Amino acid sequence: MTQHSSKPTRALVVGGSTGIGRGIADAWARSGATTTVMSRTAPAGAGADLLSWEPLDLTDTAESRARLRESAADGLDTVCYSAVFYGDRRALIGEVDEAEWRRQLEVNLNGLWLTLTAVLPALRQASPGLFVGVSSEVVYNGGPGRSGYAATKAAAAALLESVAQEENEEAVRIVQVLPAGMVDTPGIRRRRAADFDYGDYMRPEHFGAAASELLATRGAGRHGDALMVDARGDWRSTREHRPESQSRALA
Repeated sequence: MTQHSSKPTRALVVGGSTGIGRGIADAWARSGATTTVMSRTAPAGAGADLLSWEPLDLTDTAESRARLRESAADGLDTVCYSAVFYGDRRALIGEVDEAEWRRQLEVNLNGLWLTLTAVLPALRQASPGLFVGVSSEVVYNGGPGRSGYAATKAAAAALLESVAQEENEEAVRIVQVLPAGMVDTPGIRRRRAADFDYGDYMRPEHFGAAASELLATRGAGRHGDALMVDARGDWRSTREHRPESQSRALA
């Protein structure tokens, strides 16, 4: 295992109040990292007392840039970008208005760019710093009714892959993680019927083991990789196993 300074690890999760980001934030905090979540709403429930929170609205570019730079000013060791806007529902492209499309761009892609440009200098100083991006199977599969989400997540994945090739992995390691199946999150629940059965869905805490391992090793040996996490908490590289599509035909 890579050895690091005894100085407390400083972690930042952008979009970590719920969902996969929250699962990662909780795991990092339990591992002893001083963990800050930046999101529109504050983390709540079990484990929230271990997290610091700062409000962040990624659709406000100027304010987001300032807040992200301020957060990085005191140093960062590891950062996760998990902010996402799915859209109101699955819909054909002609049924999606421009405001929804632009919000997907602002949150899923532009917010990632803002975060990278703000935190990379601090992560290089940590040497090695770790940047974790939360990806999706739509990067590999696309899907009807999810064109905006698929397009912006694919662009985000390409952005991270490109930056990984720019960075010296001795200074910064960039790793993506994604779920092998659908995940039970508040965002998904807003799009499902009240009586929907989530019994076979993954949960955010399934990302805890992978998040803790990446924190402990600072992503050693995983730079530029994308790790698919399953409901057992195990993970494997998408270089070896292509994610299965979670799309369904639209009525």
